[in-house]
Amino acid sequence: MDLNADLGEGFGQWSLGDDDGLLALVTSANVACGFHAGDAGIMRRVCAGAAEHGVAVGAQVGYRDLAGFGRRKIAYELPQLRDELIYQVGALVAVARTEGVAVRYLKPHGALYHSVEHVPAIVEAAIEVGLPVLCAPESVLATAAGDANIRVVFEGFADRAYRPDGTLLPRDKPGAVIGDTEEVVARALIMAVDQRVIAVDGTVVPHNVDSICVHGDTPGAVTIARSVRAALAAAGVPLENFSGREARAAGGPERPRRS
Repeated sequence: MDLNADLGEGFGQWSLGDDDGLLALVTSANVACGFHAGDAGIMRRVCAGAAEHGVAVGAQVGYRDLAGFGRRKIAYELPQLRDELIYQVGALVAVARTEGVAVRYLKPHGALYHSVEHVPAIVEAAIEVGLPVLCAPESVLATAAGDANIRVVFEGFADRAYRPDGTLLPRDKPGAVIGDTEEVVARALIMAVDQRVIAVDGTVVPHNVDSICVHGDTPGAVTIARSVRAALAAAGVPLENFSGREARAAGGPERPRRS
């Protein structure tokens, strides 16, 4: 099982989450690419930390929405959005290469993650940059990417509540974000071992995932991630990043880091 987190989500003098603490625990890092969060210096620091810890790097792309942290729906023409997603990936590819790592996958952020009408732009961008897509199982994006012969990696959220249809409870609803460590751990174990989630009404929903996300901006994220990692190990679930040798790395092969 892969354990991922959204990282590099500060901007300038503003910080968000403990990137260094999480990089010591996760196997994949979804790095914000500057449109909804992140900047060049933060991206480089996260990539350096990922290289140090052997963590796979993915491009966390979103709407051009720093003020709203990418969680507001924005109207776009599909070609414009496609090109802006490619632009974000390209920025991370260049920064990552300076730290000797390659960008292994693409993950939409925030409102873009849940968008239906903008799925074609995400799929076209993924095709053009040659990267797998990390997204929710049974989603419109997962289906469209699979139909386009893009490798799709299914993701579950240990710290988010689910509706009975297997979709996430919107963040503006009470209980949408789960901060209790024991509950998050229990949910992660159900996902990893049984490939299921428990919905807000108690319904048991099949949820076949390859990667479990712990949000970096969830309070106590490092403690939660550490507990999840320990619980998975105790349950005999090996942790490794999903990208491995199968993913095509944008920007060419990795090279040794500078001494």
